[in-house]
Amino acid sequence: MNNQEMKNKINREKDYLLQKLWDARVIVSIVLLALLVKVGYGNNTAAPTPIVDTYEVSQNTEDLIGETVTVRSQPIQKVGLSSFTVSDQRLLSGDPVVVVNASGLPFDLPTDSQTRVQVTGDVRNLDIPKIERDYKLNLQNESYKDYINKPAIIAKSILLAPRPGQITNNPSKYYGTRLAVMGNVDNIQSPVLFTLDESYSLGAEDLLVLLVATPKRAINKGQTVGMVGVVRPFVVADIEREYGITWDERVRRQLEADYRNKPVFVADTIYP
Repeated sequence: MNNQEMKNKINREKDYLLQKLWDARVIVSIVLLALLVKVGYGNNTAAPTPIVDTYEVSQNTEDLIGETVTVRSQPIQKVGLSSFTVSDQRLLSGDPVVVVNASGLPFDLPTDSQTRVQVTGDVRNLDIPKIERDYKLNLQNESYKDYINKPAIIAKSILLAPRPGQITNNPSKYYGTRLAVMGNVDNIQSPVLFTLDESYSLGAEDLLVLLVATPKRAINKGQTVGMVGVVRPFVVADIEREYGITWDERVRRQLEADYRNKPVFVADTIYP
């Protein structure tokens, strides 16, 4: 074997080893990412369902009877001890829809009239005896007299649904509370760390999101996503310890400079 043939053989072996090393790094990266994320839906989080407005529920009730839907709307009026009405005030017509809380968890209406709620549940006509029997509830019949046989959603999940800017303007109001947040993806720093754009509230900052759920497809800038999770202060050491994440020193310093003690939305559910 001459010198040139020897060099060619060495180069081929070198390329082979480099490819094997790269393949191993890819496999390790996939495994590590799998360890960072958690599959499934959190407590009081129904699986993603069609998002409809309350006008559609009130006007096309018969078409939706028995279907599970999600509405994001402003609560209007409390009904009884555990129910309330919702309505899309931007719409010119359509009756309020009664939401009956069958989630098994108490829910307090937001004090801010601009904060929406996200409700996921079954569309029914309000027949108190049937609903009490089917969902094992005990409702105060007199409170519902104005809504009998009108459209209702029997809620499996009820969550506050503030805009990203409402959270960043007053984060302490939402710390520790399970929320449903929807917005447009803006600055993607990694597959599990990005911001939601806030263009609705003048002067409000974008909301940082740490994703600990497994997305079904890649997240792209400008994409509208819905998420469920909890807001907390962003402290790098706490995040790394509690979620098993390790950022290199350069990334850690940049995150500390940009987001230290600002709110981060830790999302365990994400859907388009």
